[in-house]
Amino acid sequence: MARMHKSRRGKSGSKKVYRNSPPEWVEMSAEEIEKKIVELYNEGYEPSQIGMILRDRYGIPSIKQVTGKKLMDILIENGIKPKYPEDLKALIKKALKLRRHLEIHKKDLHNRRGLQLIEAKIWRLSNYYKEKGYLPSDWSYDPDKLRVELS
Repeated sequence: MARMHKSRRGKSGSKKVYRNSPPEWVEMSAEEIEKKIVELYNEGYEPSQIGMILRDRYGIPSIKQVTGKKLMDILIENGIKPKYPEDLKALIKKALKLRRHLEIHKKDLHNRRGLQLIEAKIWRLSNYYKEKGYLPSDWSYDPDKLRVELS
């Protein structure tokens, strides 16, 4: 697949091993894993961090193999719905940090272009999430409002 803001192709990624059942070495049951996911989220970890913690500390290679559900589905079943999807939130934080930098260094043209590219990704991703229903249809990217909200 080609890169978003470059005229060259990216590297191909590795594929997960196909497996119908959970591996034999997984000691936790599906209910224990679901409780641990909710507990880790309440401690302040993001969903991607939860997956890595479960993989590294508890030896669970794939949550979906053991529980039959995705991590976000487990969180939503337990009444936890993050306000913003994790990838959009990371892009917004990156853009806000870059805006803060550009307030100090007004002539930094390379990073001004970088900010334009990041904000283009935010707008594209927000349109996708509006279509899917993860964001309200009247949501718009407003850096000043989001700075207060995400800080």
